[in-house]
Amino acid sequence: MDKTNKMLTFEQQLWAEGFSRVMGLDEVGRGCLAGPVVAAGVILKPNTTIEGVRDSKKLSASERLRLSQLIKEKAAYWTIQVGDVVLIDKINILWASLETMHACALQVEAKPEYLLIDGNRFVTTLLPHQCIVKGDDKSLSIAAASILAKVYRDQIMNELHGHYPEFGWSKNVGYPTEEHKDALLNFGFTEHHRKSFNLSTDKPYSK
Repeated sequence: MDKTNKMLTFEQQLWAEGFSRVMGLDEVGRGCLAGPVVAAGVILKPNTTIEGVRDSKKLSASERLRLSQLIKEKAAYWTIQVGDVVLIDKINILWASLETMHACALQVEAKPEYLLIDGNRFVTTLLPHQCIVKGDDKSLSIAAASILAKVYRDQIMNELHGHYPEFGWSKNVGYPTEEHKDALLNFGFTEHHRKSFNLSTDKPYSK
């Protein structure tokens, strides 16, 4: 069995059981110091295969961009939702991540019959679902969601980089690199930083 077909094991079982709208859910940005958490949900048409789709972290930026377009073309349904810094600071990053993934499933046109979720926990929901640890490397629909979320979030951080180039967000996309941490000490935090995280500074941004 090749890698693509192996990653359809969960979906094929659910399709065989009569669940035609199986939504894969994943999020990106949990470990960042700045920027939103972004989640995506993807419903593949039964027996759809998309060659090359895997965990977004194992793909180059150009591969992710190419595959994101292919996923959007081939999916029965897809959605991208954003959990902003206000939400993250209010309910913490774990729950903001889960709520943002849940928001994908709650979209009016989504109508999922079963959810496959990357990770080991989810919010309370009446929808039948399964959490899969490292699901973005085991489920094609979760991997597809990880790609859409990653591409979208990287675009957000690239746009913010134009306003705050000191932090290097075009390269680190908000993760705590040395460049990012040095900029926090030198310039302070911006409105896009997560105040509930340890930023190693308590001074507002100043250029």
